Amino acid sequence: MSTSAAQIRSFTGPALLSYGFRPFFLFGALWAAFAVVLWLPMLSGHLDLPSSLSPIEWHVHELIYGYVPAIVAGFLLTAVPNWTGRLPVVGTRLAILFCFWIAGRIAIFFSDWIGAGLAAAVDLSFLAMLGLVITREIVAGKSLHNLKVLAGVALLLIGNALFHLEAVAGIGDGHGTRLGIAAAILLIMLIGGRIIPSFTRNWLARLGPGRLPVNFGRFDVMVMFASAAALASWVIAAHPAATTGLALAAAVLNVARLGRWAGERTAAEPLVLILHVAYAFVPVGFFLLGLASHQPGIVAPSGALHAWTTGAIGVMTLAVMTRASLGHTGRPLTATHSILFVYIAAVAAALSRIAAAFDVLREPMLYLAATAWILAFSGFVVIFARPMLQRRGETS
Repeated sequence: MSTSAAQIRSFTGPALLSYGFRPFFLFGALWAAFAVVLWLPMLSGHLDLPSSLSPIEWHVHELIYGYVPAIVAGFLLTAVPNWTGRLPVVGTRLAILFCFWIAGRIAIFFSDWIGAGLAAAVDLSFLAMLGLVITREIVAGKSLHNLKVLAGVALLLIGNALFHLEAVAGIGDGHGTRLGIAAAILLIMLIGGRIIPSFTRNWLARLGPGRLPVNFGRFDVMVMFASAAALASWVIAAHPAATTGLALAAAVLNVARLGRWAGERTAAEPLVLILHVAYAFVPVGFFLLGLASHQPGIVAPSGALHAWTTGAIGVMTLAVMTRASLGHTGRPLTATHSILFVYIAAVAAALSRIAAAFDVLREPMLYLAATAWILAFSGFVVIFARPMLQRRGETS
């Protein structure tokens, strides 16, 4: 029987469809940049989209339920073959799945024309299809212990359905939005808790003696449960005192967790350091949530929300996307100057958006955050468009 690597090399279709990370990372990043490019004139009232969603709803939806699922798909379609030893989803099957994602973006964009119900059905079909594909691959590969990642996909699907229900019926209090963010943060905590210490250990092994990261263990499980409890309290809008206590406890535990990974030794390699910086926004989000719940006059609730979305999600996905794209396209695993620019822009976007939540030069900070976000994600597209569209080892 030929190996998965040999079967990948034998694929004769377009390079873009030769591995799941290629279409979803490339076009996911393009959509993340384009959605904010559109958001700026929408924010100022100079652009109206043919969408049944309000401008704020569209902005929130397309970054949480448009961008995030694309990157989750790219990651899982690339990681699952390593877990199962099976041939990756490529060619026609990958193209069909990608078209489901594209169809969702088009349907939401033109939902005022085709109807909110039909648009929601088209949009939800992508996450449903992704869940089925990943389930099939994990079960067929007899890697059942990895089925836990499907909990994140399921939560994204449920949250997206709730988001559409709230938007169509005009009910609810942002539960769909909060559930989507919570699902993404839990995925970052689960996957990041494994890859950050692993990648850090691999890099530090070259440096000789010194402190090494602590691998995933019981402490990490405790942190996950405590964080899930805080997120659940936030999602269901429980009593503010309960949310405050749980969120602050989760912040402390996640700081301790991050401190166990020896991030201070990675400053010489931004490709590794950025993983630690990205995860740092997880406890920052919990701290701001606790602060907003206890003293709402100090910081707006959007502080925690954007620490997690612009910070943890935005920076972490770029960190994982750049590393995976370099490795799977045959490039050296080191951050170039252009990649470093992407990282700096992403972190600047997160810090600016958090500053706006403290009402510090709010409007300039909002525009700075949006501009830095666009530069970060468009920068990723510029850097990786050619490698994504070429086979490994090809040159133009």
